[in-house]
Amino acid sequence: MGLFDILRGKTAAVQPNLDTLFALPSAAVTLETQAGLITSGHAGVCWKPPAGQGPIDVQTQVEQILALDDADPSTPALRSVEDDLGYRWLLVEGSDFEDLATRVHQVNTMINENGWGAQLLCSVFGLAPLADGGPHTATSYLVYLYKRGTFYPFCPEGQMSRDNEAELRLRAVLGTDLPLESDLGRWMALWGLPVT
Repeated sequence: MGLFDILRGKTAAVQPNLDTLFALPSAAVTLETQAGLITSGHAGVCWKPPAGQGPIDVQTQVEQILALDDADPSTPALRSVEDDLGYRWLLVEGSDFEDLATRVHQVNTMINENGWGAQLLCSVFGLAPLADGGPHTATSYLVYLYKRGTFYPFCPEGQMSRDNEAELRLRAVLGTDLPLESDLGRWMALWGLPVT
């Protein structure tokens, strides 16, 4: 970006830092001990394929990469679904946060390397409450904003409401473990998530 761009009011786009995803395994300890949450074993990458281009080739490539380390070849490593708004979700499963972070990183990287990085919206990690109870008793999510390189908690409560207090508690718990989105206006509600 040059001086002329600055004078015209243009700003450079923030480059995503996918390596931020690898902070999740260390945050998992804090989530379990202080919030009573563990991984649900599910995550998803949300993206909008460009008009007129099919996402099938990218999905096939990502499936091949994820299948390399799949212990059970009969279990699909990747599922693709489309939500009500026309966004595509590539859903992955993993045994722990490290596995999920690696798989989500691979999916994001593959989409980016195919020139569709601008179409990436977010990645979502499912959180489940511990069986013996804890402060959080409902399914929650950690949302990774691809273009910002930050996370935020999303705690739905029913079909179209959210538990803002639970989200703020999670922000306080995770404040030193993850780069959290400081602009609360970017903490979008993601209704009808296909991630369980």
